[in-house]
Amino acid sequence: MILPELSHEWKTGLSLAWSGYIAVLSVWIVMQKRAPVSTMSWILSLALLPFAGFVIYYFLGPQRLRKQRLKRLRNRASAYAQADLARLRDVAQSAPPALQQMARLGTATCGLPVSSAVGVELLSGGARTFDAIFEAVRAARNHIHLEYYIFEPDKIGTALRDLLIERAKEGVTVRLLIDALGSKRIGREFMAPMHAAGVKVALFHDTKIGRRLRPVTNYRTHRKIVVCDGRVGFTGGVNITDEEDKRTNPEAYHDVHLRIEGSAVRWLQTTFLEDWTYATGEDSRGMDDTMDAMLPQLEAGDIPVQIVTSGPDNTLEAIHRMHVEAIHSATTRAWLTTPYFVPGEPALMALTSAALRGVDVRLLVPRRSDSAVVSAAARSYFDELIAAGVKVWEYKARMLHSKTLVVDDHCAMIGTANFDNRSFRLNFEVCAVVYGPALARPLAAQFETDLHSSGAVRAHRPQSFWRRLGDSVARLFSPLL
Repeated sequence: MILPELSHEWKTGLSLAWSGYIAVLSVWIVMQKRAPVSTMSWILSLALLPFAGFVIYYFLGPQRLRKQRLKRLRNRASAYAQADLARLRDVAQSAPPALQQMARLGTATCGLPVSSAVGVELLSGGARTFDAIFEAVRAARNHIHLEYYIFEPDKIGTALRDLLIERAKEGVTVRLLIDALGSKRIGREFMAPMHAAGVKVALFHDTKIGRRLRPVTNYRTHRKIVVCDGRVGFTGGVNITDEEDKRTNPEAYHDVHLRIEGSAVRWLQTTFLEDWTYATGEDSRGMDDTMDAMLPQLEAGDIPVQIVTSGPDNTLEAIHRMHVEAIHSATTRAWLTTPYFVPGEPALMALTSAALRGVDVRLLVPRRSDSAVVSAAARSYFDELIAAGVKVWEYKARMLHSKTLVVDDHCAMIGTANFDNRSFRLNFEVCAVVYGPALARPLAAQFETDLHSSGAVRAHRPQSFWRRLGDSVARLFSPLL
């Protein structure tokens, strides 16, 4: 088929239209005042998609979101936190200056202070995590709050749903907040028994067009939070899905979670309630009568814990900064586990600088990820990391989904954020920073156990030209991943 030759007028018109499209799109993107690399990546990528790029950016491009902070809730939690600080004063004074600065950074960027826990427990694998969560849900007497990115209507999801229904019928207040996109398989039929039993269910950022002037499809709650009676809390990487339960699926993701008991749970509670009021539009003043139950007075513990949150409602990128600051503070080791490794310049510089000054820097990523593009982008950084002295491993057994960082024996981080642009800037994430050896030592032991199922990445490994080219091209899109 021979295409007709366009007239000079048509060519001129199309050129002017394309030039105008690029100009309008460029001004729109530039006015967002994002990182220059990210800005240029968006402009160059969408310039190749005439007019369709405008639609893509409208739905998926960066935008500022506003989410109300519940001042009364935070003020009350902060008042209780004074007892924690008094209990932890000796610990804080003996902590290295870098850790004291790191704690102040966390508070300055997300507003949540260092608190305490009477106990923290590392849960390895979905089976242990689900068993611990189910036990806490059964023990709850006043309320159960859950927030998840993925909640599947499969075996484990149905079992948890039925347990929540049972507890609601017994008079326990149950609130379940799920991400509308991540939990899209949950339908009305699955939720109907919960509604009938009095379980309060809400969707975070409903994907229906028309709900907002500009859709927020690209901004998800990636948080995993469980709070029972304001006393026991959970967070980490494990979603509610059979894909994380080896008892049901032999190829289940390898993941870890954290159980917290004590005062620090108040800040998981605060995070959940702020997300709940944002998603539902409920008046937070209606919670005043139940505030004593949701924020009970608890004895301060001996383990310093700081809950850190980040999302597109806060441009300070608290979790990103905390990772970078923690790596900079390392003197002996910095061991990072992440399923998606697409670092920005500050994070990449922190890792390579730490290795160059003699710190034992290790990176553990999955060999087989569920995103081919992200995996390719991650591989493009390996040579640079290895040249600086970073030891890189690929987990071979199954899909690795853990998100942890261990620094020396004095700091450990576990949460929902991947080591990439999406988690640090676009998703709503939460992370627990535990100061001291209480989590650092078991998490380091878990890291070493995981290395038994991993292979070291060599500096001069054989790679085809096409593999190297694909990895390099994927890296170009790193700011957008």
